[in-house]
Amino acid sequence: MNPVIAIHGGAGTITRKSLDAEQERAYRAALDHALRGGQRILEQGGGALDAVTEAVFRLEECPLFNAGKGAVFTHAGTHELDAAIMDGRTLAAGAVACVKSLRNPILAARRVMEDGRHVLLAGEGAEAFARDAGLETVPPDYFFTEARHAQWRRALAEGRSDLLDHDAQALAAQMETSAETSIGGSTGMGKVGTVGAVALDARGDLAAATSTGGVTDKRAGRVGDSPLIGAGCYANNRTVAVSCTGTGEHFIRLLAAYDVSALMEYRGLPLAEACAAVVLRKLPAIGGLGGLIAVDSQGEVCLPFNSEGMYRGEARAGGARSTAIYRDDHD
Repeated sequence: MNPVIAIHGGAGTITRKSLDAEQERAYRAALDHALRGGQRILEQGGGALDAVTEAVFRLEECPLFNAGKGAVFTHAGTHELDAAIMDGRTLAAGAVACVKSLRNPILAARRVMEDGRHVLLAGEGAEAFARDAGLETVPPDYFFTEARHAQWRRALAEGRSDLLDHDAQALAAQMETSAETSIGGSTGMGKVGTVGAVALDARGDLAAATSTGGVTDKRAGRVGDSPLIGAGCYANNRTVAVSCTGTGEHFIRLLAAYDVSALMEYRGLPLAEACAAVVLRKLPAIGGLGGLIAVDSQGEVCLPFNSEGMYRGEARAGGARSTAIYRDDHD
């Protein structure tokens, strides 16, 4: 097997005119940094699980993305984070939801999986489990950024709840151009998003991981697709590893990540056709916006989306790393 890793940083209203050159360089550099971490593990003979954990960990540490540092605000003005991880070799999985004090939710999801007693822990129970496991906790203001706070205020002012972070950013940018609706001038905000990684290692094992702060101005206690195995994250050595990003409620209704695997296993569709069926036909049919990243058991990679853009990248062991943002980028 030729090991490979792919990542995403969210999908939504991302156009060339919405990012200036400096912002674009920053996002591409952040994507490359995450790819480099996972790629290095694969090149050293490490496993797919370690590669996706490292890539998502690095994205959680970057305030440009809506996962970990820089997570979006709930309607109550708090932060609630979700994450999941799955091992394609054993079908073991772990997830956490609605956590408020864990610096890196992906590490907590990994510990839940390794503990083996449960798949999904939520809220205070998840946080207590993580503390017992020795994972780092942080005060609520760790997740705060001025850009995300301004984004939340604009969503409140417009009465626009449950916005994808990208679309909330687009709304903010539109409001900044209007003197009548602008709040406090420019915030320097770029586009941010849910993060994820999928990988195939030299042993032929697949893994997937997803992490998010959710959607802007969501109700407290809302859980999207990211921590739900089969909806926003899935891996099976027989077929594919998938991480999703977009309007979570729609991905949940379709079990989007698992549906890609099912189309491959039960209908015999190749990776690209299975991904297209879910992202370009099934999701739009019910109003679903977003995309996914996938790598199959043969090392083929597919990064489809039905939105205007998606932060994404891929790298093979010993090969060059590539990143993309816009629809007309060449992956």
